[in-house]
Amino acid sequence: MNTHVSQGQEASYHYKLVRRAIERLDSSEAPVSLEDLAQEMDLSPTYLQRLFSKWAGVSPKRYQQFLALDHAKTLLRAHHSTLDTAVETGLSGGGRLHDMFLRWEAMSPGTYAKGGAGLTIYTGWFDSPFGRVLAMGTDIGLCGMAFAEEAGNDATYTDMAARWPDATFVQSEDKLGAWVNAAFGGAGERKLHLIGAPFQIKVWEALLHVPTGHVTTYSDIARAVGNPKAVRAVGTAVGKNPVSWLIPCHRALRKSGELGGYHWGTPIKRAMLAYESAGREANAAQMAK
Repeated sequence: MNTHVSQGQEASYHYKLVRRAIERLDSSEAPVSLEDLAQEMDLSPTYLQRLFSKWAGVSPKRYQQFLALDHAKTLLRAHHSTLDTAVETGLSGGGRLHDMFLRWEAMSPGTYAKGGAGLTIYTGWFDSPFGRVLAMGTDIGLCGMAFAEEAGNDATYTDMAARWPDATFVQSEDKLGAWVNAAFGGAGERKLHLIGAPFQIKVWEALLHVPTGHVTTYSDIARAVGNPKAVRAVGTAVGKNPVSWLIPCHRALRKSGELGGYHWGTPIKRAMLAYESAGREANAAQMAK
């Protein structure tokens, strides 16, 4: 059997299990024990603990604490990235972000203005720990990642395709598979092709500089892009982010510490923040050894 395919199938199976566990933990108003969770999922507690901890870095019990509704406020107090020195006004396309091993470049404003005319965008559906994800990409890198748990597959595809109405869309999971696998922790480089208006790309670049496990505010982003009064415009640009997860719009919070909206559903945003908080804690524990 092809190694790439077998690894992809294994990852897909694991992602489905993790997603079921997250949904169950997120929907419960009371703590769920490992034993009860494993029984509901028809798994042994040992296997579930090992699988979940491999993905999140912490146990399901600890992960539940990061899913709490007030966790965003805790993040804002303890891990607030102001972006004051992280982003220079203007684009620095091609930059490498070391904490994500991610390389990106932006499409020229003129090409974007053509609505994607002459551009081939490959599409494919994949499993992830946050549910089914629609990936889109050019020959350069991923230009779109959207989660379909709330809106459904058809509406999600329509939403994404409408962003570049004159592009040619070709279904090809093979073209995108390695990039998507890398996006969720697999081997390889994560490559992005940002397709948007100049102001949007400035905002997305600012988001790319928010460290994993940290959060920022719309006001901080507005200052980082050189327009501190454009908080509402920044919010709109954040909402238009086409590459969820890799361009981490889930790390943008209101000044009050409230989660705010998320284009693909607030539960997914909360799960992403919980995952990154868990990873930060696991890394800190490893370094302390």
